[in-house]
Amino acid sequence: MQACGAKCRFRVVAPVYPAFNIYSGIARHTTALGPVLVATVVNRMADWEAEVIDENNYRRPGPRDENRLPDHRLLQAIRGTDAVGLYGGLTSTIPRLFELARFYRGQGVVTIAGGQHFVAENLPEAFANGIDYVVRGEGEETIVELLDAIREQRDPAGIPGLAFQRDGKLILTPERPPITDFSSLPFPDFGLVRYAKIKVYPLNWTRGCGMDCEFCTVKGRPRPSSPERLFEQVAALVETRQARDFFIVDDLFGQRREDALRLCRLLAEYQRATGTKLDFTVQIRLDRAKDTELLQAMREASVNTVCIGFESPIPEELAAMNKHVKPEEMLALTEVYHRAGFLVHGMFIFGYPLPPGAELNLSLRERIRTFRRFVRRGRLDTIQLLLPVPLPGTELTARLAAQGRFFPREVFGWEYYDGNFPLFVPDPPLTPEQMHGALRRIMGRFYRFRHMFGVAYNILIFPAMIFSVFNLRVGWHHWHRAWRNNLVRFGGWIVFRNWSNALRKGGFHDKLRKLNPSGESRK
Repeated sequence: MQACGAKCRFRVVAPVYPAFNIYSGIARHTTALGPVLVATVVNRMADWEAEVIDENNYRRPGPRDENRLPDHRLLQAIRGTDAVGLYGGLTSTIPRLFELARFYRGQGVVTIAGGQHFVAENLPEAFANGIDYVVRGEGEETIVELLDAIREQRDPAGIPGLAFQRDGKLILTPERPPITDFSSLPFPDFGLVRYAKIKVYPLNWTRGCGMDCEFCTVKGRPRPSSPERLFEQVAALVETRQARDFFIVDDLFGQRREDALRLCRLLAEYQRATGTKLDFTVQIRLDRAKDTELLQAMREASVNTVCIGFESPIPEELAAMNKHVKPEEMLALTEVYHRAGFLVHGMFIFGYPLPPGAELNLSLRERIRTFRRFVRRGRLDTIQLLLPVPLPGTELTARLAAQGRFFPREVFGWEYYDGNFPLFVPDPPLTPEQMHGALRRIMGRFYRFRHMFGVAYNILIFPAMIFSVFNLRVGWHHWHRAWRNNLVRFGGWIVFRNWSNALRKGGFHDKLRKLNPSGESRK
């Protein structure tokens, strides 16, 4: 790196989703938290300043190239960066990340990547595609030490948590212990995200997850910060950025019960004292429904939406995922959340591969019907259905690799690793085409054009609801829920239609047809 004067600049980039990703619309209203956390600690350094470019939430006047993507060449001309951080938290964005790495390295910029994609087996590919350094694990402490070393032209070999190449050899420095003292870290500064319009602010309370699911990349003993720290972040965002909508990204809200109760009481008291109405979405375990006191405290704190990983309504698949719950129990607990006033977002995986010795004697039609019936009986407000994704570093990936079931990556590259495509030979008699078709049939049945008429109907009955309902609060809740669900499902139909159109142009089915049943490519 060339000398950069009084202060060096560090740009963190969150690469854009592939054009056919079904969640691109949602990403336009929020941002990835990891890049903001890393940029925030860098921006506090004496010799560096930082910024974030989130390509999924990139508005005017951000310059664009001929493909309508952020124009990094012009960004360099306007505000040249000396080092660039590339966020690899989503495997499907890796092709774009490598494209950016090659561009920035060609401009003489030091390239640094991080995120859950970069496990040991993927490091050679990273270094072959323009990456100078990979930060392994959490990045806040490592990036500070690395940037100091880069500016001062010191050897980074003594910095824990790094991977890089030297003389053609892979260098892995010792692992850095996970962060436990979160009070030493600054609050995320969302003002560093340039050209973005953030409506939903992501917040992190606890890192790690003790559930150890086979398909998940989030591992390790949960490490929480204090409820007072999270509350202070919320208050700061409300008062400085007029934030109202928040998503607490932790996988297990409420696992530390007393802390969760204290947080909820702080949030409820703050909203009463300031006359502010907030809206929180959390991810939570289904069995938290048994804690009546916690649910009441969450509602008083304006936690309005709970995201629940049901995963599957099929007992054999639940057992394969190490989920110790029965479908009927899941429905009963879901009803408790509904009665408490929560909107319930259900998350599912279709076609999960069973371990050796396990069998599933259901036809494709019966499996689809089972999913649809569960969604209907559970009265789920919104759903997310994905296919199993063999993400780098997971036990599921290791199991499928040992069985030789992966489709070749020269046919299906990283851009397909987003949960919307079959990527391995499924359990017989299910075929890849059937897996993909089932996803489209279940999601397409839930998100439908006809919900537009529900939106219109709810608008028409609004005056009648206002003047005729005895309990106005209950009436408003029922009306708003129906109106909101119809609006979201109609919007989901638009997104799903656009995704289907992009899918047809992307050639996925042509590639699938060229594979024989074993997953090998036909010549």
